[in-house]
This record gives sequence, C-alpha cells and structure tokens, in this order.
Amino acid sequence: MKINVIIIDKKGKDNLYAPLIEHYKKIAKPFAKVEVIEVFDKDISKAQDISAEMAQQSYTHALQKYLGSGKNIALDPSSKEVDSFDFAKLLKDSAEVNFFIGGAYGFEKDFLNKCNNSISFGKITLSHKLVKVVLLEQIFRGLAINNNHPYHK
Repeated sequence: MKINVIIIDKKGKDNLYAPLIEHYKKIAKPFAKVEVIEVFDKDISKAQDISAEMAQQSYTHALQKYLGSGKNIALDPSSKEVDSFDFAKLLKDSAEVNFFIGGAYGFEKDFLNKCNNSISFGKITLSHKLVKVVLLEQIFRGLAINNNHPYHK
C-alpha cells in the first residue's frame, strides 16, 4: 500500500515537527509506504496576496496532477468529522491513497468534488505543519486498526 500526503506548504527546514513526521513514516512501513509531498510555488505565493478565490484556484492547479491514481481524500474543515475507526475504513482495500491538505484559504468546491471523500478533523484551526503530524498519526492509527496492531488500544 502507498499513502501520499500532499500539502500546500513551503518546503523548508522544520526542526520541531520533522522528527515526528519521520517517526510516523517509519513505524507505518510494515503496513504502507508513506510519502509527504510539499507543494508551493511562485503562482501560489502571488495568488495568496491577491484574493482567497485566486489562492484556491492556484491550489487546484498545483494539486490536480496528483488526483490521477488511487483514492483521493481532502482534509476540509466543513466536511464530515471522522473518528479513528471511520478513518481506518478509508484506508481499507486501497492500493494507493492520496490525502490533500489545502493552503490557508482551503479548497475550491470543484477540487473537493474531484476527490472521492473529504473529511474533517474538527472545527479547530491547526497550522499546516501540525495538521501534517496529526494526519500522519491518524494514518498509522488507521493502519494499526486495520492490521490488528495493539497501538490503538
């Protein structure tokens, strides 16, 4: 199984969260190959300075090439909240799962409609770097649930 976390975020040195990200990628290895793909370019930067609508359009443009294969799931605060068992079901019976974390202005409706699912981790706002860690922990937890690993208990 392959799991991709595709996020609108500037690439850079992250001394605080990087060890946790690597930890969750490593412990997930027996169940799945997990990759984090950070997407950010000049077009996104410019669009964010213009308007929320332009920013969302730039996110769609940057992310749409990753929609091609596998199950596509967007993290969207206005979507249905899931618990860990619902989340684990999203991972079942899939060879490849792509999780999308939008930019500061979220996703266009059109992008959400192109995804198989959109889910929420709640109504609170988390930084991009922190939500990446939370998502990776939930990915491992979901894999543990699906594989009867004791981590979830």
